[in-house]
Amino acid sequence: MSPFGCWGLPAALLALFCCPGSGETFEVHTYPEQLAVEPGGSTLINCSTSCALPDTSGLETTLTKTLVASGTQWKQYLVSNVSQDTIIYCYFTCSRKQKLKSLNVSVFYPPKQVLLKLKPTRVAVGGSFTIECWVPNVAPLESLTLTLLRGKEAMHNQTFRTMALAPQEATVTRNATAHKEDGRHNFSCRADLDLRSLGGDIIHGVSEPQTLKVYEPRPDNQMVVIITVVSVLLFLFVTSILLCFVFGQHWRQRQMGAYRVQGARGLSRAYWAQ
Repeated sequence: MSPFGCWGLPAALLALFCCPGSGETFEVHTYPEQLAVEPGGSTLINCSTSCALPDTSGLETTLTKTLVASGTQWKQYLVSNVSQDTIIYCYFTCSRKQKLKSLNVSVFYPPKQVLLKLKPTRVAVGGSFTIECWVPNVAPLESLTLTLLRGKEAMHNQTFRTMALAPQEATVTRNATAHKEDGRHNFSCRADLDLRSLGGDIIHGVSEPQTLKVYEPRPDNQMVVIITVVSVLLFLFVTSILLCFVFGQHWRQRQMGAYRVQGARGLSRAYWAQ
């Protein structure tokens, strides 16, 4: 027996581990697995592999890239000047086999401006008013939720379903009835851009608070004056008609009395003449 017979199998396994053959399998990973970046932004990307001794490795992208640090099984790149959605590829070659790992990069426009308007800003109890909130230049729109707030209470929220690549203006409008307690609360609008499905976080934006002036309705003084004047004129008109009627009746009665006296005198003269 060869003196190396007892060590043949362990030596072969050790050689296979240290010097991987063409049949070795390996994996390629990226961190993060997906990215959400503002326009013109920069980010770090780590590429790694399970291959013990990779032959070659790199990062395939049309963006500007800079190698920041590296090791035997990993490399870190700085990717900058991101202007649109794109796909980046990390690759490693191990024993003449190459594997790729893709990383989706999404560009987002945060809600930097959240604007709120009350129309009108002064309203009577029971009257109607409109709350309007809008956010200019925000994307992706399908990740945005606008919430109208009265104090800390959510009055209404709206999530957008539009698949828009370019930044757009998002608007939500709500009609409401004024209550007395509304005057003691501030109205505001909160914008939430949820980028967790794209590898990011939730970005918040809040409008400046607005105050609604609520007052108790009072009778219109001008209308009261008009109603009073019309009532007085109507009273005088009716009174004048009644007076005219009374005086007319009285005059007719006097006239009828005079006719009767004259008729009696005529009969008397005719009797004596006979």
